[in-house]
Amino acid sequence: MSATRILIADDEPPARARLRRLVEELDGCSVVGEAEHGHAVLAQCEKLHPDVVLLDIRMPDMDGIEAARHLAKLDDGPAIIFTTAFDSYAMEAFDAQAIGYLLKPVRRERLMRALRQAARLSQPAIDALDAPRPARRNLCIRKSTGLQLIDVDSVSHFQADQKYVTVFHGGGEDLLDEPLKDLAEEFSDRFIRIHRSVLVAAQFLERLEKNSSGQYEVWLRGSETPLPVSRRHVTDVKLALRRPAASR
Repeated sequence: MSATRILIADDEPPARARLRRLVEELDGCSVVGEAEHGHAVLAQCEKLHPDVVLLDIRMPDMDGIEAARHLAKLDDGPAIIFTTAFDSYAMEAFDAQAIGYLLKPVRRERLMRALRQAARLSQPAIDALDAPRPARRNLCIRKSTGLQLIDVDSVSHFQADQKYVTVFHGGGEDLLDEPLKDLAEEFSDRFIRIHRSVLVAAQFLERLEKNSSGQYEVWLRGSETPLPVSRRHVTDVKLALRRPAASR
């Protein structure tokens, strides 16, 4: 029987070293890699294909729960065990969703038990932990070559078409398998609705005009084509344009 392949993710080197020592003491387990932040976790998982990720929650740039959300999109993604120093209230949320976690400092016996029970997390279970939390910094796109992360700051707008949403960003455009409604709620402080099927980033707003047919249109920074604005959302666009660009 092959050994359980484990990736250790923690932004603190001493914590990674301690986990490595504990794992290496266990029969049937091996450490295949380490990561110090969420972006590295995704890269290492695509490269190394671990069976289990020991995933710290509080990490810079991309925390553990956001990384777990992205990993859940992989067809052959790893099982996840969170490592955390969170308080008892947060632990209740993990228990309610039957999600594996280890309290720091991690003990050998608890690690053994968690590894025996490790299972791949479902997206709904991770989402249940994700509220209330800050909006994601990155969107995750599934491609034939793996996962692609898109910085939300580079997104100019989202446009819905039936069950898919196209995200327009600095690197081009991609299909996103998420409802526009959910995106509107999560990023309500940064994006405004200009049409029932379009959300635009306030920071990309440039001007609002009427075309020759009397239809309101909005121009976005860097775009060569305007987007139609429904009459019910014209006031919201005007208010957003009145705000200083730095505060949008």
